[in-house]
Amino acid sequence: MRKYELMIVFSTEEDKYKTASEAVKAILAQFSATIEKEDSYGDRDLTYVINKQKRGRFVLFTINANPAKIVDIQGQFKLTKDILKYLFVKLDDEKKN
Repeated sequence: MRKYELMIVFSTEEDKYKTASEAVKAILAQFSATIEKEDSYGDRDLTYVINKQKRGRFVLFTINANPAKIVDIQGQFKLTKDILKYLFVKLDDEKKN
């Protein structure tokens, strides 16, 4: 298991946000990824229009996941229509002395 940061931009509509947020948590659980932390950065303007949306709700997840499952997780995220964008960033392991 590796530690990742996962930034997701959701639709700002409350019902779409709740549905997509629950879908993300279900997808992560389906692939045995655990959520350590969830931080909401609120609604912000997007740099460019995505799916006719000018604003998005930004949420940062810190997760533990199997590196081999990341591609499968991304495939499921692509099928979730209320996720505007997402990005996985692998966190560095602590430096060993």
